[in-house]
Amino acid sequence: MTQRTTARIAIVTVSDRASSGEYTDKSGPAIEDWVRRTITSPIEVARHIVPDGREIVAEMLRRLADDDGADLVLVTGGTGPAPRDLTPEAVADVMEKELEGFGEEMRRASLREVPTAILSRQTAAIRHKSLIITLPGKPAAIDTCLSAVFAAVPYCLDLMGAARIETDPDIIAAFRPKA
Repeated sequence: MTQRTTARIAIVTVSDRASSGEYTDKSGPAIEDWVRRTITSPIEVARHIVPDGREIVAEMLRRLADDDGADLVLVTGGTGPAPRDLTPEAVADVMEKELEGFGEEMRRASLREVPTAILSRQTAAIRHKSLIITLPGKPAAIDTCLSAVFAAVPYCLDLMGAARIETDPDIIAAFRPKA
């Protein structure tokens, strides 16, 4: 089986207010801008907005991984301590493997900027051939978090058998071990 040459990237904004039209989603577009600046290989990007809630987020993640064949799913929102912030629980419901180092590194990078980063519950996980990474909801924090972990993403996708992606080394130098 050969790798697809175009990576499928799904961006999911988790927000009651954005999903109802009460608030303009800024996080999803910020992620898409970051991805399009950073990834130099061919990509398809699809953005989705869902309300907060464990079941609806889990259902979206299953669809993206199982039916849509997303290689990379970037989820923004729902990772804090508020009662409706259930994105990490939804990821736990659908994951096959957790990659805890992603959350650890995103929190470490964010703590250099804001003391409340310790409240964040970012994580990453694998479902089939999809890498799911949860991100904060603020565009500046998204940039910090993606910049902190993205060097490992291309090799992770390689190991999973997902589509290969290349990055602009002036933005993020992807790390792949020498053979």
